[in-house]
Amino acid sequence: MEALFIYLIKSSGLIVLFYLAYFLMLRKETFFKSNRWFLLAGLITSVLLPFVFITKIIWVEPAATPINWSNVSMTNYTEEKTFEDYLPMLTALAYGIGMLLLLTKFAFDFYSLNTVLKGKSIQQQADFKFIDTNENVAPFSYFNTIVYNSALYTASELENILEHEKVHSEQNHTIDVLISRLFCIVFWFNPFIWLYKKAMLQNLEFIADNEATKKISDKKAYQITLLKITTHENCVAITNPFYQSLIKKRIVMLNKNQSKKWNSWKYALVLPVLVAFVFLFQIKTIAQEKTNENVSKSVPDVVTTINKNFSDEELKKKAEFFKKEFNCDLVFSEIERNSSNEITGITVNYNGNLYGNGTYKQHSNSTIKDIYIKHEGGKINISDAEIDPKIKNDKITSLSDKTLSIDKEIFINGEKVSQKDLDALNPDEIATMDVNKNKDKQEIRIITNKHAKTFNENEIYINGQKVTQNELNLLDQNTIDKMDVNKKEKTIRIVTKTRTQTFNDKDIPTPPVPPKFPDGPIPNLPEIDMSKMPTPPVHPANANNKKAIIQFKKEMKEFEAKMEAFEPDSSAHEKAIEDEMAKRAAIFEKQMDEYQDAMERYRESAVKK
Repeated sequence: MEALFIYLIKSSGLIVLFYLAYFLMLRKETFFKSNRWFLLAGLITSVLLPFVFITKIIWVEPAATPINWSNVSMTNYTEEKTFEDYLPMLTALAYGIGMLLLLTKFAFDFYSLNTVLKGKSIQQQADFKFIDTNENVAPFSYFNTIVYNSALYTASELENILEHEKVHSEQNHTIDVLISRLFCIVFWFNPFIWLYKKAMLQNLEFIADNEATKKISDKKAYQITLLKITTHENCVAITNPFYQSLIKKRIVMLNKNQSKKWNSWKYALVLPVLVAFVFLFQIKTIAQEKTNENVSKSVPDVVTTINKNFSDEELKKKAEFFKKEFNCDLVFSEIERNSSNEITGITVNYNGNLYGNGTYKQHSNSTIKDIYIKHEGGKINISDAEIDPKIKNDKITSLSDKTLSIDKEIFINGEKVSQKDLDALNPDEIATMDVNKNKDKQEIRIITNKHAKTFNENEIYINGQKVTQNELNLLDQNTIDKMDVNKKEKTIRIVTKTRTQTFNDKDIPTPPVPPKFPDGPIPNLPEIDMSKMPTPPVHPANANNKKAIIQFKKEMKEFEAKMEAFEPDSSAHEKAIEDEMAKRAAIFEKQMDEYQDAMERYRESAVKK
């Protein structure tokens, strides 16, 4: 559940980012088609980018001493539930109820649409299906179906309306409408998604108006049709209705000069912010212990013995053991045997990228002496020199009965055991095994599969913060105060003495903070009085009143002249915004260069750590 909330928060943040980019830089440009793809790309990116992670591996020195769990106080307990414990469940419940209500509304809208379309006569023309209805609804399109009431409009008005709806149909604008509705259902808690949906629908109307007027000879008549349709308030949801509550904006955009092509650089401004999002929130840091830099620290010393009675199968098992444990190839050749099948001669070749290569030969008139193959300090040594006769030839005892004169202590799952207990342990049950030298004693610490599974199956928290298994392994044992295991919730909670996590590796450097795009006041657009827009004759009472129509056209002409007079002020305002944004972009680009240099230094220092 926590992962879902984090995902929704990240996606919501990206939705806000794309909406602000559109609102501040693109909504007044006439790149209508490009704006459509920008807004759709914003939704797709907000869904997919939170799944993209960059994995960063930090190599750390192996822990000097693994945690001895036998020395850590451990209690089983069940926490008393508080309001904070129920808060995630309540939040999930509220989110689910919101989605359910909106899905119900979505289904109802489909039902309403089906009611309008059901049983109607369809007229097929080319790729379009036309339905002439008697219902008092605003004209709309749904995929390739266009619905209208021809009784409410003149022939020229109907032509304008159909050209507009054909653009919606040809360019599949219904898909955009459905996508925006689905995003509103999933991200209903984010107020910006509703503004985002509104921006998408407005831009679709701008596209349809722009394309329709290219095919219509009388642009003014088209604008008059827009005003006339405002008298119809019945619209079907999930469709592209000809009527929208943005008639003034549509008329302004119809009379707006085409934006300069070089203004398209604004689309690229969102890319640095997306890069910053990835570096801030989408980097997974994985700590791994160094294994090859100093083999003697990570690979234990092992001695194995070969004698005259070894069969070919036993020699094969020895070779497999060294290959598995040390990635070292042992090859036994030129094997000679007497009548009793005892080895009288043998050649041993070894080759490993960490150990170099070499050859050992022993041939005798009787039988061979015992051969000792020893891995020590990252090197392979083969000889027939007499070594401690207690040495045995299996994985466990070769680690515990090495030729060491110092005392040793053996721990299995944190509990001290005897040599007898170690000999009785099944090698297949071993998950991890560490050999450490502490002063005058040697420690052998073994974790069995069953014990390791306990930690793998539970969520681990240190001082209330969830950590990974690697982070647990790096915890300094001496800082642990207590550890509580909650079997019901499958959690392990560790509290340290200082309430701060102490790890055996050096402090990981803090990554640099990416720059923010410079903000500040934007030049205000000179106000234009839209309140005096002419009101068309009320339909249908005055539709045939020629005097009223002539008066309306006269007033409309005066209004258009007023709009044209406003154009220089609007162009000057756009130029002021472009200059301001260009200055900010230059500052931001310089800051991004500095940030990238800082990130490069950070990555280099992180690798060194």
